[in-house]
Amino acid sequence: MEITNSYKLTQYSHGAGCGCKISPKILDSILKSAETKMHFPQLLVGNEERDDAAVYDLGDGTAIISTTDFFMPIVDDAETFGSIASANAISDIYAMGGTPLLAIAILGWPINTLPPDVANAVIEGSRKTCAIAGIPLAGGHSIDSPEPIFGLAVTGRVDVKHLKKNGGAAIGSKLYLTKPLGIGILSTAQKQDKLKPEHAHIGPTWMLKLNSIGAEFGKLDYVTAMTDVTGFGLLGHLTEMCEASNASAEIEYTKVPWINQSILEDYLSQGCIPGGTNRNWDSYGHKIVLQHESQKNILADPQTSGGLLVAIHPDHIDTFEQFCQSHELNIHNFGTITEKKEKTIYII
Repeated sequence: MEITNSYKLTQYSHGAGCGCKISPKILDSILKSAETKMHFPQLLVGNEERDDAAVYDLGDGTAIISTTDFFMPIVDDAETFGSIASANAISDIYAMGGTPLLAIAILGWPINTLPPDVANAVIEGSRKTCAIAGIPLAGGHSIDSPEPIFGLAVTGRVDVKHLKKNGGAAIGSKLYLTKPLGIGILSTAQKQDKLKPEHAHIGPTWMLKLNSIGAEFGKLDYVTAMTDVTGFGLLGHLTEMCEASNASAEIEYTKVPWINQSILEDYLSQGCIPGGTNRNWDSYGHKIVLQHESQKNILADPQTSGGLLVAIHPDHIDTFEQFCQSHELNIHNFGTITEKKEKTIYII
């Protein structure tokens, strides 16, 4: 264990976590030739929906959910990196209202730079998270790569009637987020060697938390749309939800959940702004109306293993909040889905 702890993994990669995702604008260019959906009637959700996972109807009232996610180190500790990457990948299953069944590992490793014991610690971290999710890490594939990369391909299952998509949010639906924002800021502070020791646990604590509540949300008819917030930031994933729902949204900035506002503002003042924040804003900023330019630093902050963004029918707000409290989840409404307007999201 002493050997594995002597390597700071974030120093071996140019990006960190979901902050190294390709920007939405470039991704659209890459995927533009794949817009035409092939005729597979059983494919309930495919690439063109820009949703969290693919969904295939088995014809018996259930469907298979298939997804993959991987990235470069978001923390220095190898085992924690493996655990976070796994929680992040499994989240896509929960975001569709499903339950994970099994996972396959994806490992890229600089074998001439980092010893195999460190890679083993990454895998062990993944096994632990998979065990918490109640699934096996059933195999995988590895390559020699210039930078360390890890993630999972995950298979899940959902009753078709419980399937949740990022589209279909009803007008008037209220917006909730199950984890606060700020992971990208904290991870950037770490890469810049500005993160205070007493703050080192904050980001990992949130990133390690499984979004398993999504499987319960899937059973709630008044959840009109759901997705998870990762590398595109809150604004990016809410933009996808709005566009898939042919709607717009209003966000009350003072109600948006932060991990810790004073801590994050201190790191922002020190220049701890992820490169992914600006790439995100360059991709979709023209669709957003801000009150102040600085608001993009939290709203476009790339999240790794972020929370679930949930749209709740306005007639069931009290019922939903009571449900969340019964599951020890204390969250509050911060926005509303509106009729489609000139811009996609308005910060009020």
